[in-house]
Amino acid sequence: MSQKSIYILGIESSCDDTSAAVICNGVVLSNVVANQEVHAKYGGVVPELASRAHQQNIVPVVQQALKEANIEKHQLHGIAFTRGPGLMGSLLVGTSFAKSLALGLKIPLLDVNHMQAHILAHFIKEEDSRIPPFPFICLTISGGHTQIVKVNNHFDMEILGETIDDAVGEAFDKSAKILGLPYPGGPLIDKYAQLGNPKAFKFTKPKVGDLDFSFSGLKTAILYFIQKQEKEQPNFIKENLYDICASIQYTIIEILMDKLKNAVKQTQITHIAIAGGVSANSEIRKRLKMAEQHWGWTSYIPKFEYTTDNAAMIAITGYLNFLNNTYADVSVTAQARLKVTE
Repeated sequence: MSQKSIYILGIESSCDDTSAAVICNGVVLSNVVANQEVHAKYGGVVPELASRAHQQNIVPVVQQALKEANIEKHQLHGIAFTRGPGLMGSLLVGTSFAKSLALGLKIPLLDVNHMQAHILAHFIKEEDSRIPPFPFICLTISGGHTQIVKVNNHFDMEILGETIDDAVGEAFDKSAKILGLPYPGGPLIDKYAQLGNPKAFKFTKPKVGDLDFSFSGLKTAILYFIQKQEKEQPNFIKENLYDICASIQYTIIEILMDKLKNAVKQTQITHIAIAGGVSANSEIRKRLKMAEQHWGWTSYIPKFEYTTDNAAMIAITGYLNFLNNTYADVSVTAQARLKVTE
């Protein structure tokens, strides 16, 4: 089996990006993403508009992925798709397409847990990438999830801690909205934070369990702080934007790093990976590199193109499923809610 070239097509449609990728024996041959610009003017993803855009994008995106990989669809050995979690309308588009294509080609259908795929993106084979050894700890941070996961093997994962309310990506985006920044605001906070003083303004860290997260109170504290300052100084945001962004980012990253330190202390595992959209944040990447020097951790940081929702991570997870002979039945259904352990 290892001598044979195994081609897997991955399809990702959990939220607002339509993506298709082809991998061969764990190596990415193509990874095409169609972004949906329509949501920016609404300040967030509109589910109905997202599912309609997926319907328009999925055929050309898959065709482009096959073209860039320089293969024909009859050469594929399996079709991997995102079963969940995500927006139900969006998931249904990818699920229906994947089922139809797999049936038409008479090849295995491979259902993928989106959150597992974020973690397993670390197993994409690339020249300069490090693959984490088992067991390792992965901090999954995105707009919908914040979790510390112990990864025992490709498909044995254990949640050590998670958010009890809002996800870290939402904390970034809502903070940006309070500051009047356009959606998605998280990357803008990161950008402006580079120019500010992270100690300019102090925000209280939430008090929750050693490995759990809470960002709801922090968002409220930021809102009240801005409202109070603007009453006294109407141009407060404009005059202090960089310092505000730096202070917000510093607080959020401190929370993440504190929890990671607790996880390492409890498990004695020092191989630390990050995954999910917020793992593109420059400060968390910098702090993990510093942790290698200060505490002897070994950190695994994904390439930027594998942090946000993409089909390469779906394809690699499908490939691992294929090698494990773990196929899906055509009766498989999309699930809007799905834990990383399911």
